[in-house]
Amino acid sequence: MAQEDKITAGSLLAKQAVCYIREHSRQKFSLSEIARALFVNRNYLARVFRQETGVTLLQYHHFVRCEKAKKLLAETDLPVAEISAAVGYVSPAHFSHQFKKITGCAPS
Repeated sequence: MAQEDKITAGSLLAKQAVCYIREHSRQKFSLSEIARALFVNRNYLARVFRQETGVTLLQYHHFVRCEKAKKLLAETDLPVAEISAAVGYVSPAHFSHQFKKITGCAPS
């Protein structure tokens, strides 16, 4: 039973982190900030999130931003630089690099 409790607690913590990242996806934040917001140790959060999702918090943050960018690219005529800023990237070049890394194609 104790093992099941740990899995449930880990799943809950990962879900809370996912919600935090989705709500703050346009912002730049650190692992420590998320851990403080969720009242857990940063190393524990990083380990549990990776175990539960298979990706790091930073990788998930980029994934969320790219998902929002894909939607904007499909639904608007905004230039890539504006979409980059709209989803929280300071540098359009960094956005393009991350977008291609995640989706396999360039945002343009």
